[in-house]
Amino acid sequence: MDVLSKPANELGELILSGAISIVDLIDKVYERIMKLESKVNAIITLRSRSDLLKEAENKEKEIKRGAAKGLLFGVPVAVKDNISTKGIRTTCGSKILENYVPPYDATVVKLLKKEGAIIICKTNMDEFAMGSSTETSYFGPTRNPWDLERVPGGSSGGSAAVLAAGIVPLALGSDTGGSVRCPAAFTATVGLKPTYGLVSRYGLIAYANSLEQIGPMARNVTDVALLLNVISKYDENDGTSIPGSRPDYMYSLSNPYHIKGSLKVGLVVEMMGEGVSDEVRKVILRALDKISGEGIEIEEVSLSSLKYALPAYYIIAMSEASSNLARYDGVRYGFRAKIDGDWNKVYMETRAQGFGLEVKRRIIMGTFALSAGYFDQYYLRALKVRTLILNDFRRAFKKFNVLVGPTMPILPFKIGEKIKDPLAMYMCDIETVSANLAGIPAISIPAGFIGNLPVGLQIMAPPLHEELLLKISKIFEDKIGLRNLIAPL
Repeated sequence: MDVLSKPANELGELILSGAISIVDLIDKVYERIMKLESKVNAIITLRSRSDLLKEAENKEKEIKRGAAKGLLFGVPVAVKDNISTKGIRTTCGSKILENYVPPYDATVVKLLKKEGAIIICKTNMDEFAMGSSTETSYFGPTRNPWDLERVPGGSSGGSAAVLAAGIVPLALGSDTGGSVRCPAAFTATVGLKPTYGLVSRYGLIAYANSLEQIGPMARNVTDVALLLNVISKYDENDGTSIPGSRPDYMYSLSNPYHIKGSLKVGLVVEMMGEGVSDEVRKVILRALDKISGEGIEIEEVSLSSLKYALPAYYIIAMSEASSNLARYDGVRYGFRAKIDGDWNKVYMETRAQGFGLEVKRRIIMGTFALSAGYFDQYYLRALKVRTLILNDFRRAFKKFNVLVGPTMPILPFKIGEKIKDPLAMYMCDIETVSANLAGIPAISIPAGFIGNLPVGLQIMAPPLHEELLLKISKIFEDKIGLRNLIAPL
């Protein structure tokens, strides 16, 4: 039995039934990491083999005692390196936090442990989640398991790569402007950005507070629903957490989808236009051809405000980043430059040495946008555009159940191809940022391939309609026929 290719929902059942030994499973995970990590560079911090095997042995004992419980009991999970893990290094892919070990677990990590998951590693990422390729990491770029000369997308590229490489069945990422969906699209995996406030951000090291969400990643829609069941809980430690109970997303997938009349899908015209490669457009249209019919109507819809989404997003994100990253001063924690002088000199040199080029660029641009005389011209205007985008989505969702388009406008590009051209890199986010600005849930599922390069289909739903989004995504996954894909490394 090839246990590493098993979906998480099946793996959990096999573990609890005794058909799979957790010790053997963790041993195989570790062996695969040792075999592939030098090629992929998806992991920043790997827990020691002895610690992992000890945890696996303890869980085996719980099974024998009849004390085993949890939705993810014994299931290996990877966690993006901007999510705090007690006693495990958490770097944000940055020199400035190279040796930082948090004294507490993020809420999502506590929930993983409560359900019996085994955290294997912390995954590589663009520094402070600022990037679309996982090339800005202080620890070097992650490589796409489908083509090692190409990027896996970002900023959650390490999480997507460990899934596509067949190392673990589940991973956590974070999504500020597409950072879960972009790497999911580039690696033929599934990644969900939940409604803003559905998943606690407590313990997520902040980049842009009003935009970012922790999201589940897996190799199929069902496993994403399973992981969302675990992490989507109200948290009083997070002031943006939405109160109230959450649906059982797994249960909803197990029941046939019922809707009055046909399922209405809106193909967003602006997401298929300028900047989208012909190859990507063809794959998306072929996928939609497989989906249409049998009670599913697909119709074009225009959201005219989306042409302003990218500049509005970057003004807001960079402004919030300039504020959030002011805490890295070399005084309280993290890297400190070896230099004598007054506080200002030490502070400036610490940040100059500790932050990478892209992070410094965004801090400077965000500080400018918030400065006296420019606040109204840039930041306030971007917030007004954000409202226009939200209103456009609201109007569209009155007619359509979900909206669709490509996740990424282009195929996975080669490492080094865009890193020296910030504008070209920012343009990669043109399809994904609008969902973050509007706070709506959005998912990427595999739509097809051009050669061995994956293309992702993005599906968006109204706020707090993850149950609907996952049901429809499962229907689309079944019709397209791409799931549980592992790159032939």
